[in-house]
Amino acid sequence: MSPIALDPPAVARPSHGNNYSSAIPIIDPTAARRPTEAVTVDSPNLTYTDEALVAKYTFHSAEVKQDGQRYSVKPVEKNLELKTLRAVPKTGLMLVGWGGNNGTTLSATILANQHNISWSTRDGTQTPNYLGSLVRASTLRLGSDAAGKDVFVPFSDVLPMVHPNDLVVGGWDISGMPLDRAMRRAKVMDYDLQRQVAPLMAELKPLPSVYYPSFINANQGERADNVIPGEDKAAHLEQIRKDIREFKAANGLDKVIVLWTANTERYAEIIPGVNDTKENLLQAVKDSHAEVAPSTIFAIASILEGSPFINGAPQNTFVPGCIDLAEHHKAFIAGDDFKSGQTKVKSVLAEFLVNAGIKPLSIASYNHLGNNDGHNLSAPAQFRSKEISKSSVVDDMVEANHLLYKPILETPKGEKAVANGEKARTTEHPDHVIVIKYLPAVGDDKRALDEYNSEIMMGGRNTLNIFNECQDSLLATPLIIDLVLLAELLTRVTYRSTPEAEFENMYSVLGLLSYMLKAPLTKPGVDVINSLNRQRGALEAFLRACVSLQPASDLINFTQMQ
Repeated sequence: MSPIALDPPAVARPSHGNNYSSAIPIIDPTAARRPTEAVTVDSPNLTYTDEALVAKYTFHSAEVKQDGQRYSVKPVEKNLELKTLRAVPKTGLMLVGWGGNNGTTLSATILANQHNISWSTRDGTQTPNYLGSLVRASTLRLGSDAAGKDVFVPFSDVLPMVHPNDLVVGGWDISGMPLDRAMRRAKVMDYDLQRQVAPLMAELKPLPSVYYPSFINANQGERADNVIPGEDKAAHLEQIRKDIREFKAANGLDKVIVLWTANTERYAEIIPGVNDTKENLLQAVKDSHAEVAPSTIFAIASILEGSPFINGAPQNTFVPGCIDLAEHHKAFIAGDDFKSGQTKVKSVLAEFLVNAGIKPLSIASYNHLGNNDGHNLSAPAQFRSKEISKSSVVDDMVEANHLLYKPILETPKGEKAVANGEKARTTEHPDHVIVIKYLPAVGDDKRALDEYNSEIMMGGRNTLNIFNECQDSLLATPLIIDLVLLAELLTRVTYRSTPEAEFENMYSVLGLLSYMLKAPLTKPGVDVINSLNRQRGALEAFLRACVSLQPASDLINFTQMQ
């Protein structure tokens, strides 16, 4: 396997037609290099050392006690010290499913940005960019200038972060097809761009991957010509660990992040004595137990090699034993399922309706797509994994408003209290139906139709219908970039609550990555937050805390208090 290198081989410069000159390359602002530490904070609570930024930060919250309809609130303050290492490491990204739509799109995008390759489309000349990336293409409000005007800075400028052009990319796939041919098979990128990056993509070939047919749709078998032989899952685990080590050494990397962007698997059954503790899970791997999924093999390998592992598909990769193992090794994990199109809109719209005091009664979501993801999801077991991750996105908004949705005393008739990752309902809930159909003709251009039927004042009704057409992989790929860049940053942040204590790593489950994920993994026993606004707000607050700034507030702007 030849990964995407930091300094790729020379490639012929593209023709830019009449719009641009190849002698003066146009670099999109989302791909431009800016100062590593563009933001400097002048505060007695922030210390700059050669090694790190050390911030003193006071976390403000409120402790609430409820007695019927009366609430007693006590403000709470917690002092923390956050240390962020300033040196940006040479970082590798290993994709599971490198030869799929997302993997080939990511590789072609990075190569196009590295070489600043422009290409012709029916609308004119297109330059490469990282649009859709929270880190590279969005801004946050830093504060106000002397005239009281808001100042916005790129998200990536607040703390030192890896530039996506510098990622060294490699990975595995059950299909051994070189990435130039896999890119043509995916039918995502414009032809002229494919033509120009093909010589570079042809050098990239995935490593053999883990293939257990019972976990994915049988229609994927025709692709499986590049698999690790045998049925010994312990041997498979050791091979993946070896692949990670060799990739890191061969490319002189400081850090490797592993991300699953392969097929959606069926849910693994949670079996006491098999995958409920770290010891049982490792023994189950030695026993080649049937319920140890390929994605869990990759997660275990990453944990044992000290590489953060991110699950971009909806299956339950992180069985209880896997989370237990990550906690034991203080390794980093995150998931599940990229939140790219319809679900991201739903998390915003459902929150808008509920926060406006409008009661959604039913949400009907219909999708059809023709890429290999849709092909795999045509099997009931794989579709069920996706249905679970998409259906839970409105739960926390619903449960937050007890004026609209009343508590229920028992689980609705016909429903299990807890099944396959779903929790028992504690409140009323909108009727929520999700349909996904495979329609080859639309390719990667997924169609999503949603109907929101809500109750308004005095028994009235309000119905919103939304049609969303989106290029699936071109929305998911920037999420991969965000997940990797932010996960890498979080590995460089440590904290302590007293000056006498030792600095310790962040908790193993990286909940701060929830913004990019449909079904965010949380610490066992902690409720999931799906609100997109709250997820982004947490990320902004964290970045600000690392440079000793409190969360931004619009109180003064709206009140004009002097």
